Amino acid sequence: MAARRAGHTENVSVSMPSDLLAVLRERTGKRGLSSYIAEAVRHQLEMDGLAEIVAAQEAEHGPLTEAEIEAASRELFGPAGNEGKHAA
Repeated sequence: MAARRAGHTENVSVSMPSDLLAVLRERTGKRGLSSYIAEAVRHQLEMDGLAEIVAAQEAEHGPLTEAEIEAASRELFGPAGNEGKHAA
């Protein structure tokens, strides 16, 4: 996934477990940490949006069927994305 650059950035302070931060720094290096975290947050916001869409759909039409879930998984992740089933 290509990193997206924001036009404007802002410094924030966040707290996280030291062991998690050590793994992140090992993986990203000191300079890559901010962009890695920004992409992780962007991804989580997208997943939250999808969860909201599913919740609204289910509120209006009832629970999704296994077939609907599998079809959505194939559309989002391709045929291989269906191997691990869905995580909810």
